[in-house]
Amino acid sequence: MKKLIVSVIALLGIFNAKAQENINNEQPKKLTFDEANLVSSYYKQNGNNSAVTGGIGTEKLTDISNTIDVTMVKYDRKDRKNKFDFSVGIDHYTSASSDMIDLKANSSASHADNRIYPALSWSRENENKGTTLMAGVSFSTEFDYQSYGANIGFSQKTKNRMGEFTAKFQAYLDQVKLIAPIELRANGSAGGEHDNYGTSGRNTFALSLSYSQIINQNFQVEFLADGVQQTGYLSLPFHRVYFNDNSVHQEALPDKRFKIPLGVRANYFLGDKVILRAYYRYYTDDWGLKSNTFSLETPVKISPFVSVSPFYRYYSQTAAKYFAPYQEHTAFDDFYTSNYDLSKFSSNFYGAGIRISPKNGLFGVERLNVLEIRYGHYTKSIGMKSDIISLNLRFK
Repeated sequence: MKKLIVSVIALLGIFNAKAQENINNEQPKKLTFDEANLVSSYYKQNGNNSAVTGGIGTEKLTDISNTIDVTMVKYDRKDRKNKFDFSVGIDHYTSASSDMIDLKANSSASHADNRIYPALSWSRENENKGTTLMAGVSFSTEFDYQSYGANIGFSQKTKNRMGEFTAKFQAYLDQVKLIAPIELRANGSAGGEHDNYGTSGRNTFALSLSYSQIINQNFQVEFLADGVQQTGYLSLPFHRVYFNDNSVHQEALPDKRFKIPLGVRANYFLGDKVILRAYYRYYTDDWGLKSNTFSLETPVKISPFVSVSPFYRYYSQTAAKYFAPYQEHTAFDDFYTSNYDLSKFSSNFYGAGIRISPKNGLFGVERLNVLEIRYGHYTKSIGMKSDIISLNLRFK
């Protein structure tokens, strides 16, 4: 963790130098540094419903995540604002449940992994016409999963600039490495980083529509709707399912899934010091899972440069029709899983953040204008608990 913090400080020095070069530019015709965000987080969880061991067993997991996001801006000859955003994230996680792919191992190669996920996006805003075009590509890789993503989008503001419609299409082409539990491997392989496991494809296509409206100077509202189609191998090969005759099988799920999330977001400004941010989402899919999410965050400005943001989120879902607990599936089931992410449960997530944005910067760096620390505690009605703490530094 110390190495990560040192890296963040070193990067701040680089951005500070670049920013000083461009500090006097307004509507730059050349590509110019706009801002950078550095986010580090630590996450841990525990529970006793691991899908790797058939819905029983430890879910202990830790994750250290670091991302950097850099935005550059350039105005073209028609004074259209072109924004380029590059981000890259690196996660290192340990998972006691993944370690149970081999039930007899004290510690296997599956107990830890790294994930790297770079992304590049572009947008062009025509302020005169109120339109914005956007596009992006992304990539994510870890030992058993690779994902290639691309997106395009368009937004149009109303004539009075009080409303804005946005449409975005996203596609993800993924490959899943077929790592089966050791006792279910045909060749009896104990597994290794250089073994040829074979892969299977998983594709996701999503259309997102939204409309935001400024009602008055205190109240803003946004409506969101998505349609998401997934096809391909939607199971995970190392998830065990124990039938009621004590036989063990790999998880088997349909090769298609269609999801519809619908949401509404509202912000209300209570004077100059308090904002109420509320969000509700209804979700349904053709696997029979339905859910409701409600969240409320209330940033409160306690001085011109310091604000605190307590937040709370409630979530509840029904079970997917293919879920059953340990040893409750039968040989008559065509599809089966004991993954408790697809079970019936409710959850609570609450915590707070503190945001510091002094006028003259932080730690003697004028361009380092925001420091934010957030902590959240999460509980599920089925016994799983987790905690996350994050640090966000904004350099502008």
